[in-house]
Amino acid sequence: MKVDLSALVHTRTHHPEAIAEAATRRVRRPLLNEDGKLMIVAADHPARGALGVGGDKLAMANRAELLERLCLALSRPGVDGVLATADILDDLLLLGALDGKVVMGSMNRGGLQGASFELDDRFTGHRGEDIQRLGFDAGKLLLRIDYDDPGSLTTLESTARAIDDMAARRLPVFVEPFISRRTPEGKVKNDLSPEAVTKSIAIASGLGGSSAYTWLKVPVTDNPDDMAQVMETSTLPAVLLGGEVGDDQDGAYEKWRSALQLPTVRGLVVGRSLLYPADGDVAAAVDTAVGLL
Repeated sequence: MKVDLSALVHTRTHHPEAIAEAATRRVRRPLLNEDGKLMIVAADHPARGALGVGGDKLAMANRAELLERLCLALSRPGVDGVLATADILDDLLLLGALDGKVVMGSMNRGGLQGASFELDDRFTGHRGEDIQRLGFDAGKLLLRIDYDDPGSLTTLESTARAIDDMAARRLPVFVEPFISRRTPEGKVKNDLSPEAVTKSIAIASGLGGSSAYTWLKVPVTDNPDDMAQVMETSTLPAVLLGGEVGDDQDGAYEKWRSALQLPTVRGLVVGRSLLYPADGDVAAAVDTAVGLL
C-alpha cells in the first residue's frame, strides 16, 4: 500500500483520539495460532537511533517508506504480527494494518546506540499499563549485560520489575538477553559465543518473581551447531532474533532453519534483514522466512 503521510499528519493534528479509537476497534487474536509458531516483524530500531542497514546509515529514517515496507510484510501469509515502539504502532493502527495481528510493544529504548549510557537501558517506551490499555498482546525488552559497566545493574533491576508488572497483568514479555562488552573504541559488541549466550539465558530466566509469562528472544550463536546445547539452559519458550545479516541472507536462513527445530524455539522475530533485504524484495524475503517455520 502507498502511505499518505499528509493524511496521517492531519489525523494526528486534528483527531489524536483516533489512535485510541483504532486500538479499541482492532480485531485481536491469540498469541499463538494452531501451529504454535510465531513470525514477528520487528521495527523498534529507530527509537534507539539505530537507523542504519548495511552501508546506509539512515535507511530506516524515511517513515513513510518504513510503514509501506511494514504493511507489505504484515500482509504476507504466515506473518503473525509486529514489534515496534508507540509512534510506529500508532501509525499502523491508523492505517488499519494491525487487525488480526499480534502486537508487541517495545519497552526499553533508553540505551541509545553509541551513547556513553548505552548499557543503562532505561524503560522509555511502552509500560505494562500502556500495553494493557491499548489491548496489545505482549511486550519486549532488551537486556544487555556488561560485567564491567555499572549501568547493566540498573537495567537488570528495571527488567525484573518490568517482568513482575507484566506477569501481574498476565501479559507475555519477551526478554532479549546478551552478554556484551565494549571494544577498545568504545562500541558495544554482543558476545555470541555459546558460553555467553548460555549465561545470558540463565540470567534472564531467573529475573522477577514469576517466569510464567516470560519468553526469551535469543540470537543464534556464531556456530549454529552449538544452539542445541545452549537452548537446554531454560524451559522458557523462545523465539530467534534476526539481527543484521548483511549480504549473506541465505546463510542467515540456514542458521535459523536448524535452530527452529529445537523444542523450546517457537518462532522468529526479524526486522531489518526482512524489511530492507539486499535485493530489495521485501515480499520474497518475508515469504522465505515464513517458510522456515
